[in-house]
Amino acid sequence: MQPMQTDEKWQAFSERVTYQGQPHVGVEAFEPEPDMLARLNERNLHVLRSLASLDERRADSANDEDSPLMQELQRMDSKINVLLDIVDRLLLPATLLPPRRSISFNAVGLIVPESALPAAGHLLVRLHFDACRALPLELPALCGQPLNDANAFVYFYELSEAVEDGLERFVFCHHRRKVAEARLTGMAESVPGGKHRV
Repeated sequence: MQPMQTDEKWQAFSERVTYQGQPHVGVEAFEPEPDMLARLNERNLHVLRSLASLDERRADSANDEDSPLMQELQRMDSKINVLLDIVDRLLLPATLLPPRRSISFNAVGLIVPESALPAAGHLLVRLHFDACRALPLELPALCGQPLNDANAFVYFYELSEAVEDGLERFVFCHHRRKVAEARLTGMAESVPGGKHRV
């Protein structure tokens, strides 16, 4: 591990927006090989595209949500989501998933509980998101540095430019959605009886 490189990666990580949540997270020792790294990049690009297409909440449609067409589309979307969830559970039962962990990540790296890290320099981080648990992101990483709160920083390496761009978009969309949800929650709470309106 090179301290200078770790410092640079930590600085870059700290300056970017991060995804914060509790997906299913697995970390294991990894022996990187060029062919495997290329396959991981291709697979991760497919997973990122799948996650984007399965995103069930679209902020762009908020203004049209009262129209009959929009209501019908939302009903169809809900039914499709139920079917996808059933298929997802059949493909990968919850008992086979790694545990949920509180993490922060972006295209540079990941903050994860230090207890989740194996004693190895090269790592493979698997992130299973609820939208499609059977298709995890599988990101090669290197140990960075321990943090003060029993967490550790690891940084990704050998990601293709397309995967990095996809991760940036995924994190940005998640952040934007969280901000929009917070605003809507605040507006509902500011209206008397807003939480109980049908």
